[in-house]
Amino acid sequence: MASFLNLGTNPFSTPVGQRIEQATDGSMPTENWAVNMEICDMINESSDTARDAMKAIRKRLQQNAGKNNQVIMYSLTVLETCVKNCGKAFHVLVAQKDFIQELVKLIGPKNDPPFVVQEKVLNLIQIWADAFKNQPDLNGVTQMYMELKNKGIEFPQTDIENMAPIYTPQRSVPEQPPPQAVTQQAVSPQHAVMTAAGIQSAGPNQLAPEQIAKLHSELEIVSMNMSILGEMLTELRPGQEEPDDYQLLNDLTATCKEMQSRIVDLIGRVTDDELTAELLRINDELNNMFLRHQRYEKNRATTTSMTSPSAVLGAAMGVPTSNAPASNITAPEPKLLDFPDNSNDDVLSSFNRLGMSNTTKPSTKDADEFDMLAQSRTNGGSK
Repeated sequence: MASFLNLGTNPFSTPVGQRIEQATDGSMPTENWAVNMEICDMINESSDTARDAMKAIRKRLQQNAGKNNQVIMYSLTVLETCVKNCGKAFHVLVAQKDFIQELVKLIGPKNDPPFVVQEKVLNLIQIWADAFKNQPDLNGVTQMYMELKNKGIEFPQTDIENMAPIYTPQRSVPEQPPPQAVTQQAVSPQHAVMTAAGIQSAGPNQLAPEQIAKLHSELEIVSMNMSILGEMLTELRPGQEEPDDYQLLNDLTATCKEMQSRIVDLIGRVTDDELTAELLRINDELNNMFLRHQRYEKNRATTTSMTSPSAVLGAAMGVPTSNAPASNITAPEPKLLDFPDNSNDDVLSSFNRLGMSNTTKPSTKDADEFDMLAQSRTNGGSK
């Protein structure tokens, strides 16, 4: 009977389960976005696949809680990607109160999670609670969010209003694409493109080989800027840097943010798979640089050592500081990878105008665990 009801089935024996196991392999140096997006396509095929995927993700988290944080982070990224790119069938499973309770237990003191895992889980719960708050059948996550806040759990400071909305795109790779069909490029939540009218009307661009080569050369300049920014963040001591160095650090960060806006725009336009993967990788690295800069600013404004977990979490999430000097020089907006909406010839000509520098309420047991979590994030004895 257990076999008939699939109660004893290995969640990784299903096609989507196999992909999830592949996408969360802890030995990978970075996320496999191609597999992540394939998982989303599979989930969008049927509600059965959505359930299979959810079982596999939950199993992956349960198996590695307190053991392999790399697998945990990859699993959370897959989960986040699926919520961002899949439909209601998957949202219903994610927003269930019991699943959110599992996520909270994942970051409880028992598992001794690093702050990066804590902030990831809390950030996801916060974003989903806001996104699903007006949908009665998805309010389990909202209820848990409010209960956790009432327990004293401190959530990361996130600009939810300016984040890319949760939406359900078309398949990233149609099974039988019609001639000259235009497909909305589905991307990960960290790289999701907000569906602006200009981007949507322009549609994907098929670049010529010489244009792709030119674009790769421009991306090398982006990488150079990131490298310089990374070196500065490593070498400079917060609060002890020279004014000119600090000015350059802020200007370079601003320039990289402008570069990222162009890259995000490109992700939704280009159709070359290899180029899209490269854009996603660079966007990931830029996000990591910005997190490092946020932590740098927090440390710069802090004159005493941070001892409470909530303070450390605030630094990790880049809580804005009021006493960091503001830059008096406004970096010019670069024309990085600026796609006009008329033709590929104009696309190529826009590369020549590149404006950047090469140097530039639960059970008693659950309630107790939530209390322990709240205490671990507010007392001074946390790791």
